[in-house]
Amino acid sequence: MASTIPDPQPGTGTARETPHPQPPSGRAGRVEAHGIDHIPDHERHGRPRQLFSVWAAANVNYLSLVTGGALILMGLTLWQALAVIVTGNLFWLLTGLLSISGPAAGAPSEVITRAMYGVRGNRVNNAVVGWLISVCYFALNLAAAATAAFALVEMAGITANTGVKVAVVMVVAALTLAIGVYGHAMIMKLYLPITLALTAAFAVVAVGVFRHTDFSYVPAEPLTGTDLWAVLAAGVTLIASAPLSYTTSADFSRYLPRTAPARSVVGWTFLGGFLPGAAVCSLGALAATVVDMTDPQAGLRQLLPDWFGPLLLLALVLGTIAINALTAYSAGLALQAVGIRIRRSLSVLADGTAAVALTLYGLLASDFLDTVSNVLQLTVVLLGPALAVYATDIVLRRNRYDGPALMDETPGGPFWYTAGVNPAGALALAGGVTVSALCVNTLYTGPIARALGGVDLALPAGLVTAALLYTLLTRGKLRAPTA
Repeated sequence: MASTIPDPQPGTGTARETPHPQPPSGRAGRVEAHGIDHIPDHERHGRPRQLFSVWAAANVNYLSLVTGGALILMGLTLWQALAVIVTGNLFWLLTGLLSISGPAAGAPSEVITRAMYGVRGNRVNNAVVGWLISVCYFALNLAAAATAAFALVEMAGITANTGVKVAVVMVVAALTLAIGVYGHAMIMKLYLPITLALTAAFAVVAVGVFRHTDFSYVPAEPLTGTDLWAVLAAGVTLIASAPLSYTTSADFSRYLPRTAPARSVVGWTFLGGFLPGAAVCSLGALAATVVDMTDPQAGLRQLLPDWFGPLLLLALVLGTIAINALTAYSAGLALQAVGIRIRRSLSVLADGTAAVALTLYGLLASDFLDTVSNVLQLTVVLLGPALAVYATDIVLRRNRYDGPALMDETPGGPFWYTAGVNPAGALALAGGVTVSALCVNTLYTGPIARALGGVDLALPAGLVTAALLYTLLTRGKLRAPTA
């Protein structure tokens, strides 16, 4: 039984009728009918290059400025920070690799991972790695957008008291969720103009930042030895947390024809994430050499013309809405994949409600910058191993996924495995998370990190462990289509 209820379309009794020349799922003005169900071939459309704007719009955002500036605040020199930014953003290659499973299966990541964990095991995976972490990222990004919006409200002469802040959060969340509710076609339609608008805005930011940057910046007390390696490792983890958070990249490629070249899907996804991610993070680091980036929006306004201040804040809000709409969309699919029979549009709204509650807590009761840094580094303990298992399955299975077979949730189905759980995937994920947790140094220090003087190797250790375990446990046992 599929864990999804189609959204009704105007003028139809259900979402699934006979094929149309332009299917409802391809129309931006209609709520997307599909949830986690299989996308039939006649509804596949588009080209891989469209993925560039989807990921580019999502990566020109406030949180990238925050993390880029945080590297300088952590004690790195400018050139060390830039090297960390490039290294961390190279993980977009893995995001691109995961995205090729979408056209192959015609299904979202939340369903494709049944091949790794089994039908029941995947429900647990989606509840934690899919839904819970997505809601946390939604809340972090919403808090970032709201912080910029608060400043915009103050510029308009309105005091940003608690009531105003709550109202601003609700408005930003409503705009974000509207895109997520309308779904895939709306995202594809809106994100190219959003990318162009954000690129223009951040080009102005780049000019202002470059004019003032101290390219020879070195902190008063440069880091050396173990302390330097600890910060470098933490920095890479911080930057890599963005691409690692998109273990759901097939959600946005699944409407592409199954004949879409895998190399193009990987390439356009990588470029869409890497180029703006590296550029915006770098702007944050460059700006931090001359202004205090503990408050990025205030710091940047010191480097920019007065007239551009409101436009900068609008761009920060718009960029964060773009990234959060993707997060909300995937979180809605994850909620369906947990086994809850709910329309995709309603599941997106449910996710938004939870994220708004977390956001209000984060803004009104905790330190935003510390929260961002700690949460992003800690989520890698889960996301790194989960991504490794997924990527390894794609490689070992040669990206051969049977979409209709993945829809079969019945006992005895091709992906039921043992009592609904694939022991190989479950053990590989558990092993990777365990090793990663032993190596982490953020909210707590694991024993391995402590023995290494605080160097956090959670990311590489979790990735390698999960990939090796999955390879060993699945050798000769992977189930692939016979034709």
